[in-house]
Amino acid sequence: MDWSAQLHVIMGTAIAMVLGGMVGFERELKNRPAGFRTHMLVAGAAALLVGIGLMSLHNPNVVGVLPPEQLRMDPLRLVESVIAGVAFIGAGTIFASRASKAVVGITTAASLLMVAVIGIATGLQYYLLAISATVLTLLVLTVLKWMEGKFRKEHVDAG
Repeated sequence: MDWSAQLHVIMGTAIAMVLGGMVGFERELKNRPAGFRTHMLVAGAAALLVGIGLMSLHNPNVVGVLPPEQLRMDPLRLVESVIAGVAFIGAGTIFASRASKAVVGITTAASLLMVAVIGIATGLQYYLLAISATVLTLLVLTVLKWMEGKFRKEHVDAG
C-alpha cells in the first residue's frame, strides 16, 4: 500500500474542501439553503472520488484482477458520478414559492455544481485551475450580485 499516494490524495481533498468552503462561506453569509459545510463536503467528496480513481489505476490489487486488455478505466465516468450526485443535492436546494411564484436556490445549486467541478480539478491535480475557478466563482457571487443590486436600484429610481 502506497502511503505517499494516499497522503497526496488527502492533501488534494483538503485543498478542495478549503476552496469549496470559501464559496460556501459566501453562501452561508447570505443565509442560503446550502452553506459552508455542504460546499466543503461536496468539493472534498469530488476530489476524493477522483483521487481514489486515479490511485486505483496504479494499484496492483485493482489492476491485477483483470488482464490489461480487459481493464478499462474512463476518468470521465468518475466525473459523471460526481455530477449525478451533485445534481441530486442541488435539486434539494431549489424551492418554488407558490405565493410569489418565485424560484429560489438556483444560484446555490449552481455553486454546488461549481465546487464539485473545483473538487474534480483538485482531484486531477489541476490546482491552478481549481484556485482560479474559485476566484471566478466568488467574483460572480459577490461582485455581480452587487452590480445587479445597483442596476436594479438605478432602474427603479429612473422609472
